[in-house]
Amino acid sequence: MKKIIPALAAVLLLATTAACGNGAASGGSDSAEKSIRLAYQAFPSGDLIVKNQGLLEKALPDYKITWTKFDSGASINTAFLAKSIDIAAIGSSPVARGLSAPLNIPYQVAFVLDVAGDNEALVARNGSGVTDVAGLKGKKVATPFASTAHYSLLAALDRAGVKESEVTIVDLEPQDILAAWTRGDLDAAYSWLPSLDELKKNGKVLISSRELATAGKPTLDLGVVTTSFIQAHPEAVDAWRKVEAQALDVIANDPAAAGKAVGAELNLSPEDAQKQLSQGVFLEPADLASDEWLGTDAKVGKLADNLVSASEFLKGQQKIDAVPDLATVQKSIYVKGLPDVLS
Repeated sequence: MKKIIPALAAVLLLATTAACGNGAASGGSDSAEKSIRLAYQAFPSGDLIVKNQGLLEKALPDYKITWTKFDSGASINTAFLAKSIDIAAIGSSPVARGLSAPLNIPYQVAFVLDVAGDNEALVARNGSGVTDVAGLKGKKVATPFASTAHYSLLAALDRAGVKESEVTIVDLEPQDILAAWTRGDLDAAYSWLPSLDELKKNGKVLISSRELATAGKPTLDLGVVTTSFIQAHPEAVDAWRKVEAQALDVIANDPAAAGKAVGAELNLSPEDAQKQLSQGVFLEPADLASDEWLGTDAKVGKLADNLVSASEFLKGQQKIDAVPDLATVQKSIYVKGLPDVLS
């Protein structure tokens, strides 16, 4: 598997060209006085409702708003380093990497989009002979590197007493996993919806992120904003947090409408999208300001502890150089005025 030092060299090389390559919004951080460049991922979430319904555009009519699709948190971190995006939907594991050395990306967590449940899982392909995680020794497993799924795969192997060196782990994005799966090139894969549903049609779920969360290795999808954008446009960040909270309300109170919006973004039927949404764990907006999650100005929540724990695990797996201290991570949780924003 990749080690973090050579990976950083690749990241820095990509960062010089990310703004004009695939997957990154164009323009520098100050190319327009009032613009927002958002990175989104194609997984069922309130973020897709915000995009589909144009909620941010309605809330901020004076801003030029650009949405760019990314396939993984690793590519989003690259775009942040290139200063080509302002706000992103990104998993907690890549955020832990981003806040740690050697990346040290100047961004802050400002929202919790969802907590991974059955919407991320490790699946063994039918015919592979694998019936449990321990059976992955000597097998080929795919996952997008530096993603929450990658983190969860390593946690699942560790929990089963399987060394990473005993498994051939390959770095593939979800759509590439599906292609390799169809060819029979893989024994197993750790991925997320919507591609996960396709894997399960010809495979067996060995463990889900919901189970790993109860075992002490939770993963989340987070909304992250660059520190420079927060400082320059705090009112826009408030507007973005408000519409993301509005989307959480839609998921909770009008699942049919949520399924219709998410289905349109993922090219799924509203019913299939609604089913996929039901496999995630979505917080009530008021919960975000609780001690369990983001917290408040008076006290940053336990999400900071979660990110430090993720960094400690990644350091143990030799994926990062050093673990940031809790105080540093707490400063990277943006909670200014959160209860008022969510009310």
